[in-house]
Amino acid sequence: MSSTPKKEKQSYLNSYDKALKLWNIPYTEENIKTRFGNAHVIIAGPKNGKDLVLLHGMDASSTMWYPNIKALAKNHRIYAIDFLMEPGKSNLTANPLSKEEIVVWYNEIFAHYKLKKFDIVGASRGGWIATLLAVQKENAIDKIVLLSPAQTFKFIDKMGKTSSALMLKLFPSEKKFGKTLETFSTHPEKIGPAYKRQFYLANKYAKSNSSMLKMTPFSNDELKSIKNPVLVLIGDKDVINSAESLEKAKDFLPNGKTKIIKDAGHFLSIDQTKIVNDAMIEFLE
Repeated sequence: MSSTPKKEKQSYLNSYDKALKLWNIPYTEENIKTRFGNAHVIIAGPKNGKDLVLLHGMDASSTMWYPNIKALAKNHRIYAIDFLMEPGKSNLTANPLSKEEIVVWYNEIFAHYKLKKFDIVGASRGGWIATLLAVQKENAIDKIVLLSPAQTFKFIDKMGKTSSALMLKLFPSEKKFGKTLETFSTHPEKIGPAYKRQFYLANKYAKSNSSMLKMTPFSNDELKSIKNPVLVLIGDKDVINSAESLEKAKDFLPNGKTKIIKDAGHFLSIDQTKIVNDAMIEFLE
């Protein structure tokens, strides 16, 4: 958010802090210097729990985990990382990162915390990043959960419907924002007002980077190279993925498990919190 005027940036950061209170469990926030800028990491859960990295969806920031964090942090040591090319508290001081640099950036954070054999949960774009990290020959990842990963198995499913999100980016308004939430969520009424406000400001102030990250689906060979246990969850009303994505995951992930979540859209962790939490915990434990 470097080009955002100071006042707007401050109102976004205030909304972030308010939304983060929805976590409702003890957490600490840390900023780590990396070669591309500051990485903002939220840490929670028992110190002796298995390490679990959380990668949020586009413009959603780490606060998006508020419906899931209590369940995930029960037995895991959580590291929720704000992606540094988006609104959030990480700050990009370099040029927009290439795929290779994204990998380098996350690995710097993993090395800082000495993470080995850690689990990873990625939502939407975070799912694409988790997959990118998993296809690297050298990685220290154990289990992977992908929540409707964007552009990972195939290109976005319902392009027409997702254009509402793009219009919102170009011409933000409260009304368009409401429409966007209805496109991505089957239960927008469940979204906490404090989080909704932050997500709106993120969309409003982020001159976001739809083009910045050339997120192309992974090749069959890349997917086959992922030997980790992977759980892929998508909502039955998802506009980003369809049953075809799950078919591809089934066909090409050697240790993949897939599940369709009923009455859930792209924001499935909010739409069907309990079902999604239970599925994640059962897989990770």
